[in-house]
Amino acid sequence: MIMNQFSDLSKVKLATCDERLQIVFNEVIKYFDCTIIEGHRGMEAQNKAYNEGKSEIMWPHGKHNSLPSKAVDVMPYPINWNDINRLCYFAGYVVAIGLMKGIKIRWGKDWDMDTDLNDQRFKDGPHFELVD
Repeated sequence: MIMNQFSDLSKVKLATCDERLQIVFNEVIKYFDCTIIEGHRGMEAQNKAYNEGKSEIMWPHGKHNSLPSKAVDVMPYPINWNDINRLCYFAGYVVAIGLMKGIKIRWGKDWDMDTDLNDQRFKDGPHFELVD
């Protein structure tokens, strides 16, 4: 059986994240192939994301903006931005791994963490963040 592995670029991006996110996603990758889209986000990238409607928060108030980052954007392979079912399956897996490790994770399609995905105003499927 071939184990999934992060690419070198994904490893670099994940290394900008809080150790707890590294623990969760280094476990997730063993069972679910995925890629790190973004960890830490600087001022220019954060404000660009805000201006494009991909974030509701401007620099320096986002969880991506701390160093180490308290948030990470991750997509399962194969990347298909329109495959919401696969993204939901992946997110459940990530949240469960977090819980098993004692690390509380919030997903960007369930901000209030009530498992009801229909009551969210802003949806950010690739986004996972620590809940402290």
